[in-house]
Amino acid sequence: MAQEAHVTQGPLTTEAGAPVADNQNSETAGVGGPVLVQDQLLLEKLAHFNRERIPERVVHARGAGAYGTFTVTADVTKYTRAKFLSEVGKETEVFLRFSTVAGNLGAADAVRDPRGFAVKFYTEEGNYDLVGNNTPVFFIKDAIKFPDFIHTQKRDPYTGSQEADNVWDFWSLSPESTHQVTWLFGDRGIPASYRHMDGFGSHTFQWNNEAGEVFWVKYHFKTDQGIKCLTQDEANKLAGEDPDSHQRDLRQAIERGEYPSWTVGVQIMPAAEAATYRFNPFDLTKVWPHADYPVIEIGKLELNRNPQNIFAEVEQSIFSPAHFVPGIGPSPDKMLQGRLFAYGDAHRYRVGINADHLPVNRPHATEARSHGRDGFLYDGRHGGAKNYEPNSFGGPFQTNRPLWQPVPVTGVTGDQEAPVHAEDNDFVQAGNLYRLMTDEEKERLINNLAGFISKVSREDIIERAINNFRQADADYGKRLEAAVQALRG
Repeated sequence: MAQEAHVTQGPLTTEAGAPVADNQNSETAGVGGPVLVQDQLLLEKLAHFNRERIPERVVHARGAGAYGTFTVTADVTKYTRAKFLSEVGKETEVFLRFSTVAGNLGAADAVRDPRGFAVKFYTEEGNYDLVGNNTPVFFIKDAIKFPDFIHTQKRDPYTGSQEADNVWDFWSLSPESTHQVTWLFGDRGIPASYRHMDGFGSHTFQWNNEAGEVFWVKYHFKTDQGIKCLTQDEANKLAGEDPDSHQRDLRQAIERGEYPSWTVGVQIMPAAEAATYRFNPFDLTKVWPHADYPVIEIGKLELNRNPQNIFAEVEQSIFSPAHFVPGIGPSPDKMLQGRLFAYGDAHRYRVGINADHLPVNRPHATEARSHGRDGFLYDGRHGGAKNYEPNSFGGPFQTNRPLWQPVPVTGVTGDQEAPVHAEDNDFVQAGNLYRLMTDEEKERLINNLAGFISKVSREDIIERAINNFRQADADYGKRLEAAVQALRG
C-alpha cells in the first residue's frame, strides 16, 4: 500500500506562508475591470505553473523508479575496499530508476529500445551511482559519437519524426553497432516489464583493495522474476492500449508486497591480464565471455518502496557515473570517460547546480561537506561557514587518499583509436550471439530487422546495413537480405 501523503491541515497559504483570503477570484480594477499586478497570489500560481516541468532528459526521459536495499552475500574485500561491500549481510539503501532511451517523456513503455538501469547506492562514504542498461553492450565505443547516434534515434529536423533512413544510415556506417543491434532486435529487445529484465553496469570499472591491487570488473543484475519479453505484435498492442504499462506494473507490484529483486554479480579481471586479453576489455561494444571470466555472485538487490512524488523523486533524480566511492573508480573505456563529464553536466543544466541537495539525490547515510555555495535552489545549509580550503576555522579537509588507483599511460596526445586486441573486430561477437539463438529466435530477429530496414528509402543504405550482418554470419545476412526483398517487393 502507498504511504500516506504528508498534508498539513490549516489555512491555505502562499509559498511564503501568508494566509490566502480568496483562492477563487483574481484582483481587478473594479468589477469586470483588468487584473491588477498587485495580485501576488495570481502571479505566484501562474509563475509556478509555468515552471512545473523542468526540461526533460534528452535521453532516458521516460522513466520509473523505486527505493530498496542492496545486501552483500559474498566476501569481496580482497577485491575492493568499498565500505558498503565490506561484510556479508551488510545492507545499503538504494534508489533505482528504469527508463527507455529514445522516447520523450510521454512516450509508451512497451517499445523496442534499450532500457536504462541506474542504481544509486546511499553508502556511508557518499553516494555511488552505477548507471547502466538492460544490455551488456552498446552501439558505439567512443563518446564523441554519442550526440550523432542519438540524433539518428530522435526526431528528424525536417520531418519531426524518427526516420528509418537516419537510423540505418548511421548504423550501416558504424559497423561496431552490429552486436548491440542484434541484441536489440532479438527476443530481449522489448521487456514485458521492468521487473522481468536483467541489468548491467555495461562499462568496465576499477575495483581496488586495501593493498592497492587493481581489478577490472563488470556488473550483472539477474532478475529473480525470470526473463519475460514481448513480441513486436504484443508490444504494438500494449503500447497503444496502455502506454504506462511498465510504470504501472512496477508500482502495483510493490504495493502488493511482491518486491522485485535481482541477484547481483561481477566478472573480475586482474589488471595485469587486460593488456593481453583477446578482446579490448574496455570496449563497450564487447562482452567478456563467461567462460573467460565467470560471474561471481556478490549480493541481492530488492525494491520495496515506491516514490511518493514522481516529479520530486523520479524526474528530479540524477545519476552520474562520476559518483564513485573509495575502492571503486573508472576505466579507460572511452564511452565511460565521456559520460563522466556528460551526465553531471546534463543535470547541472536540467535540474540546477544544487540538484545534489534534493532529498532523492543527497547522501542518506552520510553528510555532504563541500565548499559549493549559492546558485539556483541553494538552501543556505552551510550558514556562515567559511567556503574555502584550506582554512583554519574547522572546515572540511582533504584525505590525501584517492578513491581509485592510477592507471599507467604512455605515448603522445592526439585523436587516437583504442588499441586493437587479438580477436577485436566489429562482427565476431554479433555472429557469436546469432549462432547461439534457436531457429525460432533467429526467425523473429530477422523479421524484426527486416520490418525496419524495409522502410529505408535508399538501396545503398539497405545494402550497407545488410552487409554488416552478412559479415557477422553468412546465414544471418542471407536470410535478412531475402526477408527485406520480400517486404519491398
